[in-house]
Amino acid sequence: MSDKPAITLSSRDFDRLDALLRGVADEDAHAALRDELERARVVEPAQLPAGVVSMNSIVRLADVDNGEEMTLTLVYPREAGKPGTVSIFAPVGSALLGLSVDQQIDWPLPGNRSRRLRVLAVEYQPEAAGDFHL
Repeated sequence: MSDKPAITLSSRDFDRLDALLRGVADEDAHAALRDELERARVVEPAQLPAGVVSMNSIVRLADVDNGEEMTLTLVYPREAGKPGTVSIFAPVGSALLGLSVDQQIDWPLPGNRSRRLRVLAVEYQPEAAGDFHL
């Protein structure tokens, strides 16, 4: 997607993800996440709007073409692999980070295809719930 939507991140997520990326040997493997961090507007956790996807958020998405809905939890790599989770290191994970309700992203699929997804709701966001320890 060439026109990337504006994104907002909490300073806590920014700092944790930046540290995580500094510990990765192959920087090119996570260039998309690094690009997201570089273009993000960073705010204090308590200032993050409730409808913004942050780490550990539960997000309801819809496929723009067929209306199919799905719910994903955006997690750190160590928590990925459980049903309904997506790693921040996965292309869709880094693309979801910082999006707001009604924003759209392209989810790359095998065979040079993609799905256009729209954020319907952020059903749980740690910052809005006051869970600043996550």
